Amino acid sequence: MAAVTDTLSPRAVARTVLTAVAVVLVLYLIYLLRKPIGWLLIATFLAIALSGPVNLLNRHMKRGFAIAIVYLALLLIPVGIGAIVVPPIVNGGNDLAQNAPEYADDVTEFVNDNDTLRNINDDYDVTEKLEEEAAKLPTKIDDAAIVLRDVGFGIVSSIFALITILILTAFMLGGGRRWIHYGLRYVPEDRAERLEGVLDRVRRTVANYVAGALAQATIAALTSYILLKILGVPFAAPLALVIFFLDLIPLIGATIGAVLVGIVTLFEDFPTATIIWTVYSIVYQQVENNVIQPQIQRRAVDINAFLVVVSVLFGSALLGVIGALVAVPVAASIQIALREYLDYRGIEPRPEPEDDEPPSPPPEAPEPAPA
Repeated sequence: MAAVTDTLSPRAVARTVLTAVAVVLVLYLIYLLRKPIGWLLIATFLAIALSGPVNLLNRHMKRGFAIAIVYLALLLIPVGIGAIVVPPIVNGGNDLAQNAPEYADDVTEFVNDNDTLRNINDDYDVTEKLEEEAAKLPTKIDDAAIVLRDVGFGIVSSIFALITILILTAFMLGGGRRWIHYGLRYVPEDRAERLEGVLDRVRRTVANYVAGALAQATIAALTSYILLKILGVPFAAPLALVIFFLDLIPLIGATIGAVLVGIVTLFEDFPTATIIWTVYSIVYQQVENNVIQPQIQRRAVDINAFLVVVSVLFGSALLGVIGALVAVPVAASIQIALREYLDYRGIEPRPEPEDDEPPSPPPEAPEPAPA
């Protein structure tokens, strides 16, 4: 009775209520700061990923120069992508706007040559409406410019976020190791060594995963570019870049990229180009999943395929495409930390029974006591 009275004492109730209120306030504060927290997480991931080349260059020069060189190479990537992607898109858009009436005439001629389509057209006037809209297309370029202006404001906001993330990453690359050592000074020596080992394994896992993912995506993009050039598909370089970025998304990215490029092949030498691209995509994805990916990632991450899917879903829901990209190394890092914690606590899994070992019989019921 005394224990119940102590549990329900005003002091215990007040402590419980204050704890619940503090948890709610912390969660609400995290919600308000979700954007900068997301930037900080992305910066941490970039710092770990870039630590490899920075440390390599740091052997031959000061760390500040090494960080500057890596950043220069990193900033040249979007410039090169823009040089590859923007001109074909602009030229293709202009050609589409100028040739739209001609395309509409071709569709009208094709419909008139087909009895079934001609009857449908007579009932719904499809081609007439198509020709009217095609004639209006060149005059809608001004409206497209307004849309591009609004998109430009979003790009400016994204550039600000990118600059902030890069600055945070630079600080982490410059002093992150010293911060870790300083923090470990307040931890007992045995735990500090264990924590430092865990952090080092996490760093190697993330760096190896990033390097492997980039290598895998590069192979996919180069092979796709060669095939698209052979098939004569337009915009081969931009489509190869699409394959590159989507291949970075685990499990589903390569399939999405193959479908998008397959849609483009429908408008070029159909059905030959489409059939060849479909067969290539199926064969290449099998080779990538069973040969390329295991060879590249065998030392990077050791994580179950189901957990990969779940982590990608969670990451994409939290941070969009960026979350999907960083989900797997984050899940692998959590797995490393969990394994280290279980090992530290001395918790080991029970040994699995051998296949030829018969199952143990159920325990016998105890005999009733004599009356």
